[in-house]
Amino acid sequence: QVQLVESGGGLVQDGGSLRLSCAASGRTFSLYTMGWFRQAPGKEREPVAAIRRSDGTAYYAESIKDRFTITTDNAKNTVSLQMNSLKPEDTAIYYCAGTTAYLNTNWRFPGRYGYWGQGAQVTVSS
Repeated sequence: QVQLVESGGGLVQDGGSLRLSCAASGRTFSLYTMGWFRQAPGKEREPVAAIRRSDGTAYYAESIKDRFTITTDNAKNTVSLQMNSLKPEDTAIYYCAGTTAYLNTNWRFPGRYGYWGQGAQVTVSS
C-alpha cells in the first residue's frame, strides 16, 4: 500500500506563490507516475500536472502551463508543485495522486490513479 500526504497549502494574494509538497510512504518504489489534480467548489476534479518518476517527464494542463512546475525527489519520495503568478481561479483543493502505471498522454484521467492524498486547500484572494 501507498500513503500520500500533501502539505503547503494556504492563503495567498493574487500574483503570489505557493509550493505544495506530497510525501509518499509505503510501497513507493511501485509509483511510476505522480500527479496533481484540483477541485473547486461545484466543479469537477481537473488535472493540473503529472510527472514520471523514472525520467522526470512532466505534463501540464494548459491553464497553468508556464506558471506551475512539478518536480520529483525520488530519494525523499516527494513530489512538489511550485505555483507562481497565482490567480483567484486557481482557488481549489489540490490533491496529490499516484499510480503504478507508466502514464503519458493519459495522465489527465483521475481514474488512472490508484492512490490519493487527503487534499490541501489553496485560496487566492483578489
